[in-house]
Amino acid sequence: MPTRHTLDAVIIGAGVVGAACAYYASRAGLNVAVIDRGSVAGGTTGAGEGNLLVSDKEAGPELELALLSTRLWRELAETLPPETEYEPKGGLVVAYDETARTALGDFAAAQRTAGVEAHEITADRLHDLEPHLAPGLAGGFHYPQDAQVQPARAAAHLLCAARESGAAVVLGEEVTGFLTAPGGRIRGVRTPGRELMTPAVVNATGTWGGDLARLAGTRLPVLPRRGFVLVTEPLPRVVRHKVYAADYIADVVSGSAALQSSAVVEGTPAGPVLIGATRERVGFDRSLSSTALHRLAAQARALFPALADVRVIRAYHGFRPYLPDHLPAIGPDPRVPGLFHACGHEGAGIGLAPATGLLIAAALRGEQPALDPGPFRPERFDTAGAAQ
Repeated sequence: MPTRHTLDAVIIGAGVVGAACAYYASRAGLNVAVIDRGSVAGGTTGAGEGNLLVSDKEAGPELELALLSTRLWRELAETLPPETEYEPKGGLVVAYDETARTALGDFAAAQRTAGVEAHEITADRLHDLEPHLAPGLAGGFHYPQDAQVQPARAAAHLLCAARESGAAVVLGEEVTGFLTAPGGRIRGVRTPGRELMTPAVVNATGTWGGDLARLAGTRLPVLPRRGFVLVTEPLPRVVRHKVYAADYIADVVSGSAALQSSAVVEGTPAGPVLIGATRERVGFDRSLSSTALHRLAAQARALFPALADVRVIRAYHGFRPYLPDHLPAIGPDPRVPGLFHACGHEGAGIGLAPATGLLIAAALRGEQPALDPGPFRPERFDTAGAAQ
């Protein structure tokens, strides 16, 4: 007979978003459990670069979420262990020509109205910020609010802090079904070894959020978007900021299924340079793409010629949880009372995790959220108004 427990909420997914949900919910006094079929950060989080970006987000709901998360990450950095590797290094977005520089200026002007710090850097000053940048660039914009964490460690330390506030963490157990009342309201989840009784379940399963939604009897059109990252041998601090070219922003908001690549290049405290990332919708195909890796390497060399003779020691990839409008699903699902979603962040989940966790904690407690959750409504894709 399965073991039965009663909780205020069960959070499914031990990546950084699930960990942030557990952190803020437990600190708000809720009795929660996190459950994952694998390990901590065993999915998309563990394959991430740790980007905490505002620079790539146009004015709108996602940028509001990112700015809130920027503030929360700063607060977390004061309380989480230094192994989280929070580094407020800032971002530098560069333009190869005057057309791109003008477009970046218009983009930054709109961001500033939303509270982003963006400082224009003329071509003759780029090398003050990044001495090893390629010559001949037209200029760029410096974003001091951009930052970095080590994603797997961030998730682990958020879960440790949640445990200290009373949260339970169950690893290596898959949720195989939902327990419901006669009217369809959730009253718990089932795994092969136990039943967890709860009036609220949070879907923080990232790329697999659509699968869990179907298991609960609803629909969320999450698709995997594969991305590769290159890791170089350890180096002196060749790259000081997160550096990328203007076309990266267009790749982020593109809905194309085809391979897209615009390198983001950054140093790490341990020495290796990270070069990421590509985007393509190929399902859960885990095969290595030499085309994607060669594109990343070429684009990194174009930005930093000094990397031409540097060895790449490994490459890794993961699957970002893509939703058609590039906004995550955050909040209660009215089609299945008791089900909440916190997934679909695509490549921004690590950066957006704290704000997502704060919104979920407020929703679980029925409190006023820190910002308008309307644009993130999970049912917004269901034009018929009913689950499919």
